[in-house]
Amino acid sequence: MRPALRGEGAHVLVVDDDEDILRLLTMRLKARGFRVSAVGSAEQALVQIAVDTPRVVVSDIRLPGQDGLGLFEEIRRTRPTLPVILLTAHGNIPDAVDATSRGVFGYLTKPFDSQILLEKIDRALQLSEPSPAAGEPAAGEPRETWMDGVIFRSSRMAALMAEVRMVAASDASVLIRGESGTGKEVLARAIHRASPRAKGPFVAINCGAIPEQLLESELFGHAKGAFTGAASNRVGLFQTANGGTLFLDEIGDMPLALQVKLLRVLQERVVRPVGATKAEPVDVRLLSATHRDLDAAMADGQFREDLYYRLDVVSLTLPRLEERREDIPLLAAHFVGLLAEKYGKPVNGFAPDALEALVTAAWPGNVRQLFNVVEQSCALTSTPLIPLSLVQRALRVPAMEALSYAEAKQRFERNYLVQLLKLTDGNVADAARIAERNRTEFYRLLQKHDLTPAMFRGEGEAPA
Repeated sequence: MRPALRGEGAHVLVVDDDEDILRLLTMRLKARGFRVSAVGSAEQALVQIAVDTPRVVVSDIRLPGQDGLGLFEEIRRTRPTLPVILLTAHGNIPDAVDATSRGVFGYLTKPFDSQILLEKIDRALQLSEPSPAAGEPAAGEPRETWMDGVIFRSSRMAALMAEVRMVAASDASVLIRGESGTGKEVLARAIHRASPRAKGPFVAINCGAIPEQLLESELFGHAKGAFTGAASNRVGLFQTANGGTLFLDEIGDMPLALQVKLLRVLQERVVRPVGATKAEPVDVRLLSATHRDLDAAMADGQFREDLYYRLDVVSLTLPRLEERREDIPLLAAHFVGLLAEKYGKPVNGFAPDALEALVTAAWPGNVRQLFNVVEQSCALTSTPLIPLSLVQRALRVPAMEALSYAEAKQRFERNYLVQLLKLTDGNVADAARIAERNRTEFYRLLQKHDLTPAMFRGEGEAPA
């Protein structure tokens, strides 16, 4: 009976452009109980690591394209805890020794004893043993409910969630930084659920989505008759969140006048509704989030420094989706599970090439964009496995531009005039009548957008 190796069943990635060696290594490792992925280049290895992260990488130094040392450097940059074992010919020993000094787990000289390789893999597995913080529960253990909705396997997110667990135990204010779509509210909810306030309310508001004149009333409430339309008393969100957590998303968009009032609430722990004569005590833990550079906003006088230090007692930064690519298969599978039920379709997941396209795509919209791509794919698929063509179609859909109101209005106006003139073949009288505008005003609109009726008339047609 052979001795059992630590981590049998663990995933090992083998990289070698020699098909015979690749086949031999795969056979020997599978015989010892490992799950093996085998690829012939560093580029394929990086895709495989992103799709299904191994516990150990075994790579030849000499590879087509990027060599094994380059692969090691890329792995060290993105996944510093992933052990790499290099296989080297005699002439490459100095390179391998140098790589060892820079963090490679070890190297073996060809031809090598397979038993020595297995022992080295065994030692590497001891270092890469998954920890409870890695987001996936151990066999037979339930997932911790406070992490519900936070889907990950990457070491980057595991480290962040370990910080969240520690921060949640205190009552300190937390500022969550991250690009739009990275999941800042999801993280805020996890902090609340892991905190002593978990049984209290969690209240969220997007400070950038509410007009300034309404935001104060939303946050602090108002008394009956405080302003036109205030027909009754209104309880503000600070009072609604009493005993729990208040999450202020896009805090960087809060107007300066309200920043002063928010600072006073944080200092005095009381809220005075708009138009009220009496302040009321509140017990609220404040979480906030922003995608803006608050240091730059403070330098420009758009954000108060004293408020910043009240909010930023602890700072957490959510990585971009492209910085945690190994999480994409898990996230996509999670979204498919949700959306298959929504659309009533027996969708099981993605075809291998479709999943690879997801893992390697650019994600400027982060997790929110990934959800949208998965939703469009689920809505259109007619097969249990979503094909590559649908993923490519969804990825080609341009993201909505962030236009100002004036820009959006001007673009709509121009498009409307163009469609109207196409419909009437450049007849201004008819177009003005449909638009319910007099001809003089309509001509002014055309001039504003550099449009002429002649552009839309067929040859030989008379002007209107």
